[in-house]
Amino acid sequence: MQVSVTSPKLFSGEKWLVIAGLLGFVLAAFCGVWTLVYGGPVAPNGNLVNAISFDAAIGIFMLSTAAVSPLSAFGRKGRAFFRWSFIVLVLYAYFAETVQNFRGVNPRFAKGLAPFDQNVGGIFAFVALLLIIFYLVFAAGFFFRKASDSRPELVLGIRYAVLAVMISFAAGVWMSVNAGRFTGISGNIIWLHGLGFHALQAVPFMAWLTERTRLPARIRRLYVHAAGFSYLLGLAAIGWQTMNGRSVLEWSPLPLLACAFFLAGIAAGIAAFRLALIGPRESVPAGAA
Repeated sequence: MQVSVTSPKLFSGEKWLVIAGLLGFVLAAFCGVWTLVYGGPVAPNGNLVNAISFDAAIGIFMLSTAAVSPLSAFGRKGRAFFRWSFIVLVLYAYFAETVQNFRGVNPRFAKGLAPFDQNVGGIFAFVALLLIIFYLVFAAGFFFRKASDSRPELVLGIRYAVLAVMISFAAGVWMSVNAGRFTGISGNIIWLHGLGFHALQAVPFMAWLTERTRLPARIRRLYVHAAGFSYLLGLAAIGWQTMNGRSVLEWSPLPLLACAFFLAGIAAGIAAFRLALIGPRESVPAGAA
Protein backbone atom coordinates (compact mmCIF):
# COMPACT_ATOMS: atom_id res chain seq x y z
CA MET A 1 0.00 0.00 0.00
CA GLN A 2 1.48 3.30 -1.06
CA VAL A 3 1.58 6.33 1.22
CA SER A 4 1.24 9.11 -1.32
CA VAL A 5 1.30 12.85 -1.08
CA THR A 6 -2.52 12.81 -1.27
CA SER A 7 -2.86 10.52 1.78
CA PRO A 8 -4.08 12.18 5.00
CA LYS A 9 -1.21 13.78 6.89
CA LEU A 10 -0.91 14.07 10.64
CA PHE A 11 -2.28 17.36 12.09
CA SER A 12 -3.67 18.42 8.70
CA GLY A 13 -6.46 21.00 9.19
CA GLU A 14 -6.32 20.81 13.00
CA LYS A 15 -4.65 24.13 13.87
CA TRP A 16 -7.21 24.96 16.56
CA LEU A 17 -6.93 21.59 18.28
CA VAL A 18 -3.16 22.14 18.35
CA ILE A 19 -3.61 25.63 19.83
CA ALA A 20 -5.97 24.26 22.48
CA GLY A 21 -3.37 21.65 23.34
CA LEU A 22 -0.56 24.19 23.57
CA LEU A 23 -2.73 26.28 25.88
CA GLY A 24 -2.59 23.41 28.36
CA PHE A 25 1.21 23.61 28.42
CA VAL A 26 1.08 27.39 28.88
CA LEU A 27 -1.28 27.02 31.85
CA ALA A 28 0.83 24.21 33.32
CA ALA A 29 3.98 26.32 32.97
CA PHE A 30 2.30 29.31 34.63
CA CYS A 31 1.09 27.17 37.53
CA GLY A 32 4.55 25.61 37.76
CA VAL A 33 6.26 28.98 38.11
CA TRP A 34 3.68 30.07 40.67
CA THR A 35 4.23 26.88 42.63
CA LEU A 36 8.00 27.41 42.67
CA VAL A 37 7.55 30.93 44.04
CA TYR A 38 4.57 30.57 46.38
CA GLY A 39 4.13 26.82 46.86
CA GLY A 40 1.46 24.46 45.57
CA PRO A 41 -1.18 24.09 48.33
CA VAL A 42 -3.88 26.76 48.48
CA ALA A 43 -6.15 26.76 51.54
CA PRO A 44 -8.53 25.19 52.16
CA ASN A 45 -8.49 22.41 49.51
CA GLY A 46 -6.68 23.66 46.43
CA ASN A 47 -3.36 22.46 45.12
CA LEU A 48 -1.71 23.88 42.01
CA VAL A 49 0.30 20.69 41.54
CA ASN A 50 -3.00 19.08 40.51
CA ALA A 51 -3.60 21.89 38.01
CA ILE A 52 -0.10 21.44 36.56
CA SER A 53 -0.55 17.72 35.93
CA PHE A 54 -4.12 18.13 34.64
CA ASP A 55 -3.37 20.98 32.23
CA ALA A 56 -0.25 19.29 30.86
CA ALA A 57 -2.04 15.97 30.47
CA ILE A 58 -4.95 17.58 28.61
CA GLY A 59 -2.45 19.44 26.43
CA ILE A 60 -0.74 16.18 25.42
CA PHE A 61 -4.11 14.55 24.83
CA MET A 62 -5.30 17.40 22.59
CA LEU A 63 -2.09 17.40 20.53
CA SER A 64 -2.33 13.63 20.09
CA THR A 65 -5.97 13.94 19.04
CA ALA A 66 -5.05 16.69 16.58
CA ALA A 67 -2.38 14.43 15.08
CA VAL A 68 -4.67 11.48 14.36
CA SER A 69 -7.88 13.36 13.56
CA PRO A 70 -7.16 13.74 9.80
CA LEU A 71 -7.18 9.94 9.43
CA SER A 72 -10.73 9.59 10.74
CA ALA A 73 -13.42 8.42 8.33
CA PHE A 74 -15.52 11.46 9.18
CA GLY A 75 -15.77 14.23 6.60
CA ARG A 76 -14.93 17.90 6.93
CA LYS A 77 -18.20 18.83 8.65
CA GLY A 78 -18.06 15.91 11.06
CA ARG A 79 -14.50 16.73 12.07
CA ALA A 80 -15.38 20.41 12.46
CA PHE A 81 -18.30 19.58 14.76
CA PHE A 82 -16.09 17.35 16.91
CA ARG A 83 -13.24 19.88 16.90
CA TRP A 84 -15.19 22.87 18.14
CA SER A 85 -17.35 20.91 20.57
CA PHE A 86 -14.26 19.33 22.09
CA ILE A 87 -12.38 22.63 22.28
CA VAL A 88 -15.26 24.32 24.14
CA LEU A 89 -15.44 21.45 26.63
CA VAL A 90 -11.67 21.40 27.16
CA LEU A 91 -11.56 25.17 27.70
CA TYR A 92 -14.09 24.79 30.49
CA ALA A 93 -12.02 21.95 31.97
CA TYR A 94 -8.92 24.18 31.93
CA PHE A 95 -10.91 26.93 33.67
CA ALA A 96 -12.40 24.69 36.34
CA GLU A 97 -9.16 22.92 37.22
CA THR A 98 -6.87 25.96 37.15
CA VAL A 99 -9.04 28.75 38.53
CA GLN A 100 -10.64 26.66 41.25
CA ASN A 101 -7.32 25.37 42.54
CA PHE A 102 -6.07 28.97 42.67
CA ARG A 103 -9.17 29.75 44.74
CA GLY A 104 -8.40 26.91 47.13
CA VAL A 105 -11.18 24.63 45.85
CA ASN A 106 -10.97 21.08 44.59
CA PRO A 107 -13.20 21.31 41.49
CA ARG A 108 -14.11 17.63 41.57
CA PHE A 109 -15.36 17.45 45.15
CA ALA A 110 -17.09 20.71 46.05
CA LYS A 111 -19.80 19.42 48.36
CA GLY A 112 -20.58 21.69 51.28
CA LEU A 113 -19.01 24.73 49.60
CA ALA A 114 -20.54 27.92 48.22
CA PRO A 115 -23.19 27.57 45.49
CA PHE A 116 -20.78 28.95 42.86
CA ASP A 117 -18.21 26.27 43.63
CA GLN A 118 -20.84 23.55 43.68
CA ASN A 119 -22.13 24.71 40.30
CA VAL A 120 -18.62 24.77 38.82
CA GLY A 121 -18.02 21.25 40.14
CA GLY A 122 -21.36 19.98 38.83
CA ILE A 123 -20.74 21.41 35.38
CA PHE A 124 -17.21 20.01 35.46
CA ALA A 125 -18.61 16.50 36.03
CA PHE A 126 -21.08 16.98 33.18
CA VAL A 127 -18.30 18.25 30.90
CA ALA A 128 -16.20 15.19 31.72
CA LEU A 129 -19.11 12.97 30.70
CA LEU A 130 -19.56 14.88 27.44
CA LEU A 131 -15.84 14.57 26.68
CA ILE A 132 -16.16 10.79 26.96
CA ILE A 133 -19.26 10.68 24.75
CA PHE A 134 -17.74 12.91 22.06
CA TYR A 135 -14.53 10.90 22.08
CA LEU A 136 -16.45 7.65 21.73
CA VAL A 137 -18.04 9.00 18.56
CA PHE A 138 -14.67 10.32 17.36
CA ALA A 139 -13.01 6.95 18.02
CA ALA A 140 -15.70 5.15 16.01
CA GLY A 141 -14.50 7.04 12.93
CA PHE A 142 -11.31 4.97 12.85
CA PHE A 143 -13.15 1.65 12.63
CA PHE A 144 -14.74 2.28 9.25
CA ARG A 145 -12.96 0.72 6.28
CA LYS A 146 -12.70 4.13 4.63
CA ALA A 147 -10.31 5.26 7.37
CA SER A 148 -7.74 2.55 6.66
CA ASP A 149 -7.81 2.66 2.86
CA SER A 150 -4.82 4.98 2.49
CA ARG A 151 -2.71 4.35 5.63
CA PRO A 152 -3.73 0.95 7.02
CA GLU A 153 -0.85 0.44 9.47
CA LEU A 154 -1.23 3.86 11.08
CA VAL A 155 -5.02 3.57 11.38
CA LEU A 156 -4.61 0.10 12.88
CA GLY A 157 -2.32 1.59 15.52
CA ILE A 158 -4.84 4.36 16.19
CA ARG A 159 -7.58 1.77 16.70
CA TYR A 160 -5.58 0.09 19.44
CA ALA A 161 -4.78 3.48 20.95
CA VAL A 162 -8.39 4.67 21.16
CA LEU A 163 -9.38 1.37 22.78
CA ALA A 164 -6.76 2.09 25.44
CA VAL A 165 -8.17 5.62 25.81
CA MET A 166 -11.59 4.10 26.52
CA ILE A 167 -9.97 2.15 29.37
CA SER A 168 -8.57 5.43 30.68
CA PHE A 169 -11.99 7.02 30.56
CA ALA A 170 -13.43 4.04 32.45
CA ALA A 171 -10.72 4.51 35.08
CA GLY A 172 -11.66 8.19 35.30
CA VAL A 173 -15.31 7.28 35.94
CA TRP A 174 -14.09 4.78 38.54
CA MET A 175 -12.20 7.56 40.35
CA SER A 176 -15.28 9.79 40.31
CA VAL A 177 -17.53 7.07 41.73
CA ASN A 178 -14.81 6.17 44.23
CA ALA A 179 -14.43 9.88 45.21
CA GLY A 180 -10.66 9.61 44.84
CA ARG A 181 -7.79 7.79 43.17
CA PHE A 182 -7.00 5.35 45.98
CA THR A 183 -8.73 2.01 46.42
CA GLY A 184 -8.21 -0.95 48.72
CA ILE A 185 -5.05 -1.16 50.78
CA SER A 186 -2.66 0.47 48.32
CA GLY A 187 -4.35 0.57 44.91
CA ASN A 188 -4.02 3.76 42.86
CA ILE A 189 -6.40 4.14 39.90
CA ILE A 190 -4.36 7.02 38.44
CA TRP A 191 -1.83 4.57 36.96
CA LEU A 192 -4.48 2.91 34.81
CA HIS A 193 -6.00 6.29 33.96
CA GLY A 194 -2.72 7.86 32.83
CA LEU A 195 -1.10 4.94 31.03
CA GLY A 196 -4.19 4.35 28.92
CA PHE A 197 -3.99 7.85 27.48
CA HIS A 198 -0.30 7.46 26.62
CA ALA A 199 -1.20 4.70 24.17
CA LEU A 200 -2.35 7.54 21.91
CA GLN A 201 1.30 8.53 21.49
CA ALA A 202 3.07 5.18 21.75
CA VAL A 203 1.13 2.83 19.46
CA PRO A 204 0.47 5.21 16.51
CA PHE A 205 4.13 6.26 16.57
CA MET A 206 5.21 2.65 16.30
CA ALA A 207 2.70 2.15 13.45
CA TRP A 208 4.07 5.27 11.73
CA LEU A 209 7.54 3.71 11.86
CA THR A 210 6.33 0.53 10.17
CA GLU A 211 5.11 2.61 7.23
CA ARG A 212 8.72 3.52 6.58
CA THR A 213 10.06 -0.01 6.32
CA ARG A 214 10.49 -2.33 3.34
CA LEU A 215 8.52 -5.07 5.07
CA PRO A 216 5.52 -6.65 3.33
CA ALA A 217 2.15 -5.24 4.38
CA ARG A 218 1.23 -8.39 6.29
CA ILE A 219 4.39 -8.20 8.41
CA ARG A 220 3.94 -4.49 9.05
CA ARG A 221 0.45 -5.16 10.40
CA LEU A 222 1.79 -7.94 12.61
CA TYR A 223 4.23 -5.48 14.20
CA VAL A 224 1.37 -3.07 14.91
CA HIS A 225 -0.82 -5.84 16.30
CA ALA A 226 2.03 -6.92 18.58
CA ALA A 227 2.54 -3.42 19.96
CA GLY A 228 -1.15 -2.60 20.33
CA PHE A 229 -2.27 -5.90 21.83
CA SER A 230 0.68 -5.92 24.24
CA TYR A 231 -0.29 -2.43 25.43
CA LEU A 232 -3.89 -3.49 26.05
CA LEU A 233 -2.79 -6.61 27.93
CA GLY A 234 -0.47 -4.47 30.06
CA LEU A 235 -3.37 -2.19 30.94
CA ALA A 236 -5.53 -5.21 31.76
CA ALA A 237 -2.90 -6.49 34.20
CA ILE A 238 -2.62 -3.06 35.85
CA GLY A 239 -6.40 -2.79 36.06
CA TRP A 240 -6.67 -6.23 37.68
CA GLN A 241 -3.97 -5.36 40.23
CA THR A 242 -5.73 -2.08 41.03
CA MET A 243 -9.12 -3.75 41.40
CA ASN A 244 -7.47 -6.03 43.95
CA GLY A 245 -6.57 -2.86 45.88
CA ARG A 246 -2.83 -3.40 45.52
CA SER A 247 -0.04 -1.16 44.26
CA VAL A 248 1.25 -1.59 40.70
CA LEU A 249 4.76 -0.91 42.02
CA GLU A 250 5.01 -4.00 44.18
CA TRP A 251 6.91 -7.14 43.16
CA SER A 252 4.00 -9.48 42.48
CA PRO A 253 2.78 -11.46 39.45
CA LEU A 254 0.37 -8.92 37.93
CA PRO A 255 2.74 -5.90 37.90
CA LEU A 256 5.53 -8.10 36.55
CA LEU A 257 3.17 -9.43 33.88
CA ALA A 258 2.18 -5.85 32.96
CA CYS A 259 5.86 -4.93 32.72
CA ALA A 260 6.49 -7.92 30.44
CA PHE A 261 3.63 -6.90 28.14
CA PHE A 262 4.83 -3.30 27.91
CA LEU A 263 8.39 -4.46 27.25
CA ALA A 264 7.11 -6.68 24.44
CA GLY A 265 5.43 -3.66 22.86
CA ILE A 266 8.60 -1.60 23.28
CA ALA A 267 10.62 -4.38 21.66
CA ALA A 268 8.30 -4.31 18.64
CA GLY A 269 8.74 -0.54 18.46
CA ILE A 270 12.53 -0.78 18.63
CA ALA A 271 12.52 -3.40 15.87
CA ALA A 272 10.34 -1.16 13.69
CA PHE A 273 12.63 1.80 14.41
CA ARG A 274 15.72 -0.14 13.36
CA LEU A 275 14.03 -1.28 10.17
CA ALA A 276 12.89 2.28 9.43
CA LEU A 277 16.49 3.50 9.79
CA ILE A 278 17.50 1.20 6.95
CA GLY A 279 15.42 3.42 4.73
CA PRO A 280 11.81 3.86 3.62
CA ARG A 281 10.39 1.42 1.14
CA GLU A 282 10.49 2.76 -2.38
CA SER A 283 6.74 3.49 -2.57
CA VAL A 284 6.93 5.97 0.33
CA PRO A 285 7.92 9.39 -0.98
CA ALA A 286 10.26 11.39 1.19
CA GLY A 287 8.38 13.91 3.29
CA ALA A 288 5.13 11.97 3.68
CA ALA A 289 3.98 12.62 7.25
